[in-house]
Amino acid sequence: MPELPEVETTRRGLAPHVEGRRVTAVTLRRPDLRWPIPPEVARELPGRRIAAVRRRAKYLLLDTDAGDSALLHLGMSGMLRVLPSGTPVNVHDHVDIGLDSGRVLRFTDPRRFGCLLWQPAGTVHELLQGLGPEPLSGDFDGDWLYARSRGRSAPVKAFLMDQRIVVGVGNIYAAESLFRAGISPLRAAGKVSRARYVALADAVKEILVHAITRGGTTLRDFLNPDGAPGYFEQELSVYGRGGLPCPACGSVLREASIGQRTSAWCPRCQR
Repeated sequence: MPELPEVETTRRGLAPHVEGRRVTAVTLRRPDLRWPIPPEVARELPGRRIAAVRRRAKYLLLDTDAGDSALLHLGMSGMLRVLPSGTPVNVHDHVDIGLDSGRVLRFTDPRRFGCLLWQPAGTVHELLQGLGPEPLSGDFDGDWLYARSRGRSAPVKAFLMDQRIVVGVGNIYAAESLFRAGISPLRAAGKVSRARYVALADAVKEILVHAITRGGTTLRDFLNPDGAPGYFEQELSVYGRGGLPCPACGSVLREASIGQRTSAWCPRCQR
């Protein structure tokens, strides 16, 4: 599943081709993806100008000049591309949003775990309600993590992946951030000190910024009808490496299920 850096990379790649453009038509080739596509998407979006392409957690929002928004999630296999309007349609090309540039924003989703929903002006969609701060914002820091963690006995990795605590830190980046901060993913969230949470918040920001900077999705990827966006190649220290040597000390990395997610860590470097 695309993580926050991939979604942010998608946003940055699409924005120059979509922002400021007026929607000329919406073509829905099926009535649903993960959930039914609301009728407002086809009824209200045509004629609107897209004021901004915005990200909230792992969702993308096409904010219009009328204040409403189309809300998209890429699911496990979804992708968005900007293509010439006459580009042939393949079996998994479920949605075209026509633009006044003569191109279409095409949503392709083979497994149909993505979604296309509608957020009326002046509202916050229920999927976006109750979410924690963005990890790269000033609202997220070690003090925030420390305050929210008091009294919690859940493993710190599960705590960090709780979208009510901070959004978009999925399994990969939680594992890598805990390794960089030297914190065992098994440690109870309430037993982590303020100083170590400061280190953890800094690690989250550094790793996410690096992943976004590396990008890996070029402008060409978003304009190529034959290719899918190629996300950056992961540079991983512990995720998916259980049983292999720790890159820092050489100890064998341990692996276990934490919060129903496979987790790897170094028993020597992470305490």
